[in-house]
Amino acid sequence: MATATGSALKLPDHLQRIVEARHHDPFEVLGRHEEDGKAVARAFLPLAESARLVEVGEPMQRIEGTDLFVWEGDPARLPERYRIEWEDAAGALACAYDPYCFPAQLSDFDLHLFGEGKHWHVYRLLGSHAVEVEGIAGVQFAVWAPNAERVSVVGDFNAWDGRANPMRVRGGTGVWELFVPGLTTGGYYKYEIRDRATHVHIKIDPYAQAFQSRPLTAGLIAPESRYAWDDKDWMLERARTNWQHRAMSVYEVHLGSWRRDPDGNFLNYRVLAKEIAAYVTELGFTHIELMPITEHPLDASWGYQCTGYFAPSARFGSPDDFRFFVDHLHQQGIGVLLDWVPAHFPKDAYALARFDGSALYEHADPRMGEHRDWGTLIFNFGRNEVKNFLLSSALYWLEEFHIDGLRVDAVASMLYLDYSRNAGEWIPNKYGGNENLEAVDFIRELNMVTHEQHPGTLMIAEESTAWPAVSRPTYLGGLGFSMKWNMGWMHDTLSYMQKDPIYRHFHHDLLTFGLLYAFTENFVLPFSHDEVVHGKKSMLDKMPGDGWQKFACLRLLYTFMFSYPGKKLLFQGCEFGQGKEWDFAGELDWDLLERPQHQGVKQLVSDLNRIYAERPALHEVDFDASGFEWIDCHDSSQSVLSYIRKDLTGDSIVAAAFNFTPVPRTNYRIGVPEPGFYREAINSDAALYGGSNVGNQGGVVSEPVSWMGRPHSLMIALPPLGGLILVHEPLAETTSEDAEPEADEADDAE
Repeated sequence: MATATGSALKLPDHLQRIVEARHHDPFEVLGRHEEDGKAVARAFLPLAESARLVEVGEPMQRIEGTDLFVWEGDPARLPERYRIEWEDAAGALACAYDPYCFPAQLSDFDLHLFGEGKHWHVYRLLGSHAVEVEGIAGVQFAVWAPNAERVSVVGDFNAWDGRANPMRVRGGTGVWELFVPGLTTGGYYKYEIRDRATHVHIKIDPYAQAFQSRPLTAGLIAPESRYAWDDKDWMLERARTNWQHRAMSVYEVHLGSWRRDPDGNFLNYRVLAKEIAAYVTELGFTHIELMPITEHPLDASWGYQCTGYFAPSARFGSPDDFRFFVDHLHQQGIGVLLDWVPAHFPKDAYALARFDGSALYEHADPRMGEHRDWGTLIFNFGRNEVKNFLLSSALYWLEEFHIDGLRVDAVASMLYLDYSRNAGEWIPNKYGGNENLEAVDFIRELNMVTHEQHPGTLMIAEESTAWPAVSRPTYLGGLGFSMKWNMGWMHDTLSYMQKDPIYRHFHHDLLTFGLLYAFTENFVLPFSHDEVVHGKKSMLDKMPGDGWQKFACLRLLYTFMFSYPGKKLLFQGCEFGQGKEWDFAGELDWDLLERPQHQGVKQLVSDLNRIYAERPALHEVDFDASGFEWIDCHDSSQSVLSYIRKDLTGDSIVAAAFNFTPVPRTNYRIGVPEPGFYREAINSDAALYGGSNVGNQGGVVSEPVSWMGRPHSLMIALPPLGGLILVHEPLAETTSEDAEPEADEADDAE
């Protein structure tokens, strides 16, 4: 077989460029042409010893010293679409339609929309897709690489030879495409890109919808999904429900370390779906949030340095396996949120970095295009095609996988040009400021488009600064997110809880300050994976004191969190008091649940989720001051806090009181707005949870004693390092049974 580079004869330039795999438009040479009244068919077949045209019934002639084959003859004998049969060196025969006798498949309008950054569903065009053209089955490939001299699709179907299937460029759009007839799904592929400096790069397909399992990186030609969804009721209810007034308690999960099989291997999405759904249902969480399962090469990145923005990680199965995962959780009444990372991407040479030999997805200037802290690159949000890539990715997960919302990672790093940079390491915007105006525009467009296209879905910002109106509508000047993580509350609360109780009275403001801004945004209260890694200790180990005090403080913290205004988020393992920091390389310490203290924490979280969902006062008015009233925020000397939560009508009342010291506070009086019986629905010190069982025998009847500016009051016993949630019940509705602790109540007194 002839080689591709050495030709015995001097070839015309256009043929020489084909042989050397550097022709920017192979369709100018290959395929069917009419020249001087004759039909000419040319094919470049580097694996062939001989070739013939099936419809003509005649052999093609090899151009000496090359792998170019040519036939010339009567135009009437050669149809527009024709097949080539070739034999390789081993004598094996192959036959397929010539890819170069087919016209371009992408419409000018689609390409125009992409160039404008407005093609929300461009993932249906770019990437690889099994299609039929004029009744002929094959695979359509398309990729954006505007600065390339030549792009070829390579894969196991052409021996990864970049000479075999060069693509056509669509004018000034920078999009290259090729329909390969006869090709079927299931094979692996990449793109071979020759840049204008003659360097050759082997790159993944940014729009691939499935990949090989790490450490291999090729894209998979995925079949069109045939998955039959069974979550219609969930999707309809989601679209018509006002989520702001619903309970939302999120269980954050890292699929690779939640649970593994007995040999330490990852579980499949389908297995995980059933196990997680059962566990989350038992605990009463309304949603799960998945740390990124977009394809990524490095386990240690936890998914936050992803390369496959349209592909569920092959670690856990196929795209349809992931569809089953979401569908099953929906059928069990559990929402699914996904961490999504538009702020940055890794420098891996096979992925997006300098994709076509130039800074394409990123900025060329490292002052704009590189995160030195993370060793990653920053998307160029000012380039329409890059914005379109990210917008299309967001919609892909919402549409194709029925995801209920995206938690957008590292928003602060997108908003500020000087994020984690010293003077001289960043470039001001056109007004001289540090705001990344292009990123702000992108974020607003992202939130507008996702909310418009998929009503009821949530966009949640991980944003740690005082940027105003993050969760306010774009038409009011906001960024348009549904909610924002309350990082200030998280940091202040954990800082307070980590202090020895004897010193807490000096830091009372750490617990009260948050109410000054609690209703400026739609907040989520997060105790996430970031708080239990890198030497920060587990949630349990953060707590001061001996073993008993650590568990008591953790139960107190969770009780405070679930009664405080805002939606809730708790990372896996925190719900049962994982003893050590989170380790992505292994599963949770499930054996701890054999110990009563850990089981007690889990039971408390379950009961907190239950009452949080059942009592409108605890969730209906999370984002407005009308749902919250201080009873007393000034008792710093005893480290006691108390407040009221109310529902939309103001008729449903819950009182909460907290003692942040190990000293029991008996006969502690708090004012209440209404007379009645205040049922002790949650007592974090109950024996059921591993506490000392100091409590109020099921509840307290109010007294007509004015206190703290209120007409009525309660004389309660505040347990040591304990929190109480007291549900108001008017006396007229109180029965004799209400005055006694129920057998299944968390506040049973022994």
